[in-house]
Amino acid sequence: MPRHGVSSGQGRPRSGREQTLDRSLGTPSLRLLWMGLALALSDSQVLWAPAGAHPLPAQGLPAKFIRLAPQLREGFSWWNLTCPACKGLFTAIDIRLRNEASVAQVGSMAIKMCTLLKIAPPAVCQSAVQLFQDDMVEVWTRSVLSPSEACGLLLGSSCGHWDIFSSWNISLPAVPKPLPQPPEPPAPGSPVSRVLFLTDLHWDQSYLEGTDPNCENPLCCRQDSGPPPASRPGAGYWGEYSKCDLPLRTLESLLSGLGPAGPFDMVYWTGDIPAHNIWQQSRQDQLRALTTVTDLVKKFLGPVPVYPAVGNHESTPVNSFPPPFIEGNQSSHWLYEAMAKAWEPWLPAEALRTLRIGGFYALSPRPGLRLISLNMNFCSRENFWLLINSTDPAGQLQWLVGELQAAEDRGDKVHIIGHIPPGHCLKSWSWNYYRIVERYENTLAGQFFGHTHVDEFEIFYDEETLSRPLSVAFLAPSATTYISLNPGYRVYQIDGNYSGSSHLVLDHETYILNLTQANEPGATPHWQLLYRARETYGLPNVLPAAWHDLVYRMRSDTQLFQTFWFLYHKGHPPSEPCGTPCRLATLCAQLSARSDSPALCRHLMPDANLPPVQSLRPRPPLC
Repeated sequence: MPRHGVSSGQGRPRSGREQTLDRSLGTPSLRLLWMGLALALSDSQVLWAPAGAHPLPAQGLPAKFIRLAPQLREGFSWWNLTCPACKGLFTAIDIRLRNEASVAQVGSMAIKMCTLLKIAPPAVCQSAVQLFQDDMVEVWTRSVLSPSEACGLLLGSSCGHWDIFSSWNISLPAVPKPLPQPPEPPAPGSPVSRVLFLTDLHWDQSYLEGTDPNCENPLCCRQDSGPPPASRPGAGYWGEYSKCDLPLRTLESLLSGLGPAGPFDMVYWTGDIPAHNIWQQSRQDQLRALTTVTDLVKKFLGPVPVYPAVGNHESTPVNSFPPPFIEGNQSSHWLYEAMAKAWEPWLPAEALRTLRIGGFYALSPRPGLRLISLNMNFCSRENFWLLINSTDPAGQLQWLVGELQAAEDRGDKVHIIGHIPPGHCLKSWSWNYYRIVERYENTLAGQFFGHTHVDEFEIFYDEETLSRPLSVAFLAPSATTYISLNPGYRVYQIDGNYSGSSHLVLDHETYILNLTQANEPGATPHWQLLYRARETYGLPNVLPAAWHDLVYRMRSDTQLFQTFWFLYHKGHPPSEPCGTPCRLATLCAQLSARSDSPALCRHLMPDANLPPVQSLRPRPPLC
């Protein structure tokens, strides 16, 4: 059902109702700003607006641009442009763009283009562009339009250096890697801990029962959505199967109804607190969402320790997470300081210190276990600040290596939590992370992410043969309904708190609220167990090899895959069947914890008739 603000996306098997709000108002809006910027500069001597210019595409951007450079030179008669003239030109462009009037002019043109191309309704176009324009102009003048970058691309390396999204590597310690020690399940009767996992709550402060759940805006069921047509029902009281987020009462119901799933030893909470109305969010809105939902979690979970991670929706503009070298009003200081204040009861002083710097931290929740919370926005394709410098932003991966080496030296195990899964990151970041996981496979006991809103996993293999599964990242389903899902949450059973514990995941359970039942007249919400992983899939354990074997069983057992497809969508799958191409792409995604690596899936499934390469790394429907 294509509408304003809806794009089909790439890769991830689409349900037909999964629309990409953030990609409609994030990445494409940046492309519009590029076009508007070019038009705003049309009275200068040179107009450079190549149709293929795209600020945050897949990792292949540099190679594509380099191949395009000769065409640019010829097409715009730049053969005789000298290096000093080129740098002078782009210096002048940068100075002009930083002028307040020029920023407004760029924004005005971008609004016109957004409206003309029907990227979104006019009001959404205007609000989104005005929200993004200052940061976008700053980023472009410091990256693609900087004299060194632009002239290096157009005139070659003798005039500058084009290194946007170029490859890079972190350094691993000289300490030899210990021989791999395949994990073993704990002895029967060992203590077991229960860890509540919350992700993607997406509280909509303007949710309104009875409004149109299929409005023209990218997010509906809101005060500005208007009434539905007479032939269709309005938004339900507890939520709706559409492009809608949750009212606060549904989150209160979730947290107050946790009793049957508990008790819990600790909570992992991987972000995305605000709703998807990303075109009209202020810093005040984001901070209100942070403090309101944090207070709600404290109220219902009481003394249970909670360990959060930063989601991509916490900031405004969405996905805007400048590395620490960006200072002043455009920095993320306002957000990290608020998080440190709200989460201070849960985090020790050193964790709060690094949280304030870069939104990541490490701590020891119990003896023998180190918890590392990563800011995965520093790997994000949609974080436009990484155009300036995408090399290990904030030094986070090098810091991670240090934490893992120290844990290895102590004999500790490590859990990693984060929002965006590593298989959805920029290529160099993802591949470096993959290498780190392999190096510290004996130390790393669990990886936990969210972001995609569906129920899946990503397997890591040894880099030498790509055949030995050595770790698995669990991607838990969202609390929100966005898009057309039941609300849900996850509980992990972990090897417990005792000397010598492996701290491995032993099983996991998923709970949902069936909206069809909950929204019936006179009904009360009932959160119910949807499934247990080992029982439902017939797993001997939940170690990496078991998930690897499950993928191959689902490749040949279509009935087993249909069970997975049903649970993947939290018990509310799309009406369209998932045929063979969809099934293979979905299974391939479970095998691919490394982004932009189609060879990995082809290596593991050589006899499968795989879909085109671009669909082998599905993209999340709601970045």
